[in-house]
Amino acid sequence: MCTRPVLVFDGDCAFCTTSVMFAERWLRPCCDFTPWQRADLPSLGVDQQQAEYEVLWVTPVGASYGGAQAVARLLLSSGGGWAALGGLLRLPLLRWAAHGVYRLVANNRERMPGGTPACAVPTER
Repeated sequence: MCTRPVLVFDGDCAFCTTSVMFAERWLRPCCDFTPWQRADLPSLGVDQQQAEYEVLWVTPVGASYGGAQAVARLLLSSGGGWAALGGLLRLPLLRWAAHGVYRLVANNRERMPGGTPACAVPTER
């Protein structure tokens, strides 16, 4: 059983991997990071389709949050000003806006700095 939250991301995506490396170095959240390609997804309670679609934050008790809310929880676990930003992203109006921004970035991550064609989100959903 996991004792820390886990952030599940796309390890084949250069943009996602670079974002995780940034978080590890500068945010220092209290969590583990794992690419979905190497994760035991069933034990985390998520399926591959979810993991391909968006970043996931999985708590030690098995609750999972995807997309912008996963990012908000990552920020909350980082403390300080990052936690304040994470808290703001959970407020109703900002939550809605954060979801839209997250989907825009996620759907175009192959066009983001460091992105490659391998970063593209699968079209079937």
